[in-house]
Amino acid sequence: MKSGYSSEQRSGLALVSAPFLYAVLLLAVPVAAIVMFSFWSQSYLDLDTTLTLKNYREAAADPIYGQLLARSLWISLVVTVITVVTAFPIAYFISFHVAPGHKSLWIFLVTIPFWTSYLIRVFLWKVILGYNGVLNSGLLGIGVIDAPLTFILYNLNAVVITLAHAFAPFAILPIFVSLERIDRSLLEAALDLGETKVSAFLRVTLPLAMPGIVAAVLIVFIPTIGDYVTPRLVGGPGGLMIANMIQTQFLKLNNAPMGAALAVIAMIMVTVVATAFVLLNRRFLKGRS
Repeated sequence: MKSGYSSEQRSGLALVSAPFLYAVLLLAVPVAAIVMFSFWSQSYLDLDTTLTLKNYREAAADPIYGQLLARSLWISLVVTVITVVTAFPIAYFISFHVAPGHKSLWIFLVTIPFWTSYLIRVFLWKVILGYNGVLNSGLLGIGVIDAPLTFILYNLNAVVITLAHAFAPFAILPIFVSLERIDRSLLEAALDLGETKVSAFLRVTLPLAMPGIVAAVLIVFIPTIGDYVTPRLVGGPGGLMIANMIQTQFLKLNNAPMGAALAVIAMIMVTVVATAFVLLNRRFLKGRS
């Protein structure tokens, strides 16, 4: 009896099976464990595996969790907008105004922040934004301010600034790749047909670069909403996010099921927002086509 798969299909399945099992073991299994934990309850060291919605009811009833979720969403949205808006001109300049032989050097310079630890970069921003930090000392030295600025550290502003800097390369690279794939003859044709440089950019370059922009938005938005290191180091009490509460539930309050429930709620929120953005982007592109 002949097999239902050709030799080429069997070879393809053999190549895919190992990465698929690897992804299932390292991604799906931990997520499934977190979801399962969220329906349990715990009292100090006693873990009750009876299925319950207690954690979700508590998360819905306690306003602190809603505030942290809203704050996390707001910070992630602001960071994403700032990062993508500032990354696009850099990627556009490298793609359209840098000689082909020098583009690799510019991309190399963009990746320089990756050379150092993420923690070191966060601590450097703490030094820069501190009460007696580099920024305040410089502004005081040139006479711009009379007293050190206090609103740039240990609040939401510091978290946004630090995260926007940390994730800038992640936004620049996909946008640059998308811009590089644009056929330059299309822009020349648009100009020949009477389009201005601005209208050609809006009607040709921007829509064709949208896949890179979408990738940059998702790459920045999804991890920033779960960041807990930056808010802890530079955010202060008013800059903490939902990930900090999840860490507290797991490591300090010894309430893993509650932490798991908050993690599941955060994952659902991220999925909903990311899916809505992708659908709106598709509708936007269809409307312009």
